[in-house]
Amino acid sequence: QLQLVESGGGLVQPGESLRLSCAASGFAASGFTLDDYFIGWFRQAPGKEREGVACISDSGRSTDSADSVKGRFTISRDNAKNTVYLQMNSLKPDDTANYYCAAARQIRFRLCMLPDQYGIWGQGTQVTVSS
Repeated sequence: QLQLVESGGGLVQPGESLRLSCAASGFAASGFTLDDYFIGWFRQAPGKEREGVACISDSGRSTDSADSVKGRFTISRDNAKNTVYLQMNSLKPDDTANYYCAAARQIRFRLCMLPDQYGIWGQGTQVTVSS
């Protein structure tokens, strides 16, 4: 069973940067590797619905991101290290949330920003942007 563990969250001031990591493990029993999975980053703030932040195709050739983070956040993957990253620059207080990564196989790229497409989730890492 694939397992995902997020790390890299923390408390930063507006304008600063963070890099979140999503480490994947548990491939041996499944016969799949990380490059068989789409990976999405999602976030959820208190009282709000979970929203898509960025996603990356299984090949890594295609990415998408929310309008609110375009130009500031970048998703990337290193399949050799079984890790997907979310580089977050120019952070704003509105970026404060719990951030989750999720994995799914064989989904349509145009749907990869939708949480309901994903069946495997990490436990989340908190990002707080405050002065």
